Amino acid sequence: MDALSLLLVLIGLAVGSAAGYAVRKVFLSKRDREVAQQTQRMIDEANMKAKEMVMEAKNESLRMQEEIKREERMKHEQLEKMEQRLTSKEQSLDKKLDESEKMKSDLEQKAQSVKALREEIEKMYNAQAAQLQKIAALSPEQAREMLLKQVEEEAKGDLLIQMEKAEKELKDSAKERARYLIADAIQRVAADVTAESTVTIVNLPSDDLKGRIIGREGRNINTFEQITGIDVIVDDTPGSIVISGFDMIRRYIAKMTLERLIVDGRIHPARIEETYEKVKEDVNNIIKELGEKAVFEVGVTGLHPNLVKLLGRLKFRISYGQNVLKHSMEVAVLAGALAAELGADVNVCKKAGLLHDIGKAVDHEIQGNHVKIGAEIAKKFGLTPDVVHAIEAHDGDIEPKSVEAMLVEAANLISNARPGASKENLDTFIRRMQELENLCLSFGGVKKAYALQAGNEVRIFVNADDLDDLGSKRLSHDVARKIERDFQHPNPIKVNVIREIRKDATAD
Repeated sequence: MDALSLLLVLIGLAVGSAAGYAVRKVFLSKRDREVAQQTQRMIDEANMKAKEMVMEAKNESLRMQEEIKREERMKHEQLEKMEQRLTSKEQSLDKKLDESEKMKSDLEQKAQSVKALREEIEKMYNAQAAQLQKIAALSPEQAREMLLKQVEEEAKGDLLIQMEKAEKELKDSAKERARYLIADAIQRVAADVTAESTVTIVNLPSDDLKGRIIGREGRNINTFEQITGIDVIVDDTPGSIVISGFDMIRRYIAKMTLERLIVDGRIHPARIEETYEKVKEDVNNIIKELGEKAVFEVGVTGLHPNLVKLLGRLKFRISYGQNVLKHSMEVAVLAGALAAELGADVNVCKKAGLLHDIGKAVDHEIQGNHVKIGAEIAKKFGLTPDVVHAIEAHDGDIEPKSVEAMLVEAANLISNARPGASKENLDTFIRRMQELENLCLSFGGVKKAYALQAGNEVRIFVNADDLDDLGSKRLSHDVARKIERDFQHPNPIKVNVIREIRKDATAD
């Protein structure tokens, strides 16, 4: 082998060694990196676990701190409750101690008071003993005079009280006596105030008319009762029937209607309606004539025609057993006579006396007290303030501020107080019937409502266009429940709801 070959071999060996070293270095470098990465991962995992352990330890520490704080709070609350109980007991003990000290102080004061009272009694005893010793040396006349003087001084206050009481009783008895004297003095001008009952008897020329009045299947009597709002009672009483109703105007119209039908002889629904309308118009004229007659008899002038007509309606109004129109005329005469004697305004007294109950003509149609209603009517028709004030004050609701108002009030009391003039039960009954009708009229769809059979039955007429048969049935139930809830009634009240439909046709 030559030198060149040896050189090449050496070069090859050198190159191979260098290449092997380079490859080995690359391999070792890659392995070192893998080891380093694995080591780093292990370090990271160890750090994560360390952090987790730190967090768990921290959470456990917080939980233990919360538990310790909760236990401390509970113990603190227990200590506060114990402190409060101790404070309460301490306050209770202090209060009892204060009460015992107060009782002790009161007892000491009472003891001192008893001691002072005992000393005072002893002084009085000694004074009385000295007085008795002094009296023993007096004559009987001197002792009597001294005793009377002492009794007079002690009884002076009681005598004054007794004198005032006797004076008051004397004034009251004198006032009552004066009222009776005035009532006795005005007997000559007292009007007839006999109360009318709630029924009217209609005489029949023959009992055969009862069947015609009833009609086939009760058609005539049902029509008559529906139109007039009055109950017709056909019983076995020969030669008469009874019409019943608390409203005197309705009852009077029904009576005249029935009498005209009896005279005419034609009794059927159409004729009943026709006669009723004519009688109603005639009664309005009669009411106007009654008002004009009352104004003429009393001597009052200058009243509005509509006010005179309202006055005539009082003929058909009963209050406390008195006919209100006759009672008003009586009050007007009395007030005028008293005014003439005392020099007051006679015209004001007569007007106020005649119109003092004018509110009762419409109090069943307008809500409110009849006194206020009457005053409003008087203002509406332009009466003077003196007359309006006398009307407002006639019932004692307000204090009278004029002589005329006082005289009207006195005349009203005289008319009401005389024997036989008052009968409260009838007025209460009429008001109760009106309240029952108004209760029924408060429902929607109701056209008319009439209380019959002394309030044991109520008939309600409804608009056929507003309510159907089911609505009428529901209305009867609602009215019955409202009567049970809001209306005082000793007996059961029958509620009849009537819905009528009429169809007309013309035959050519």
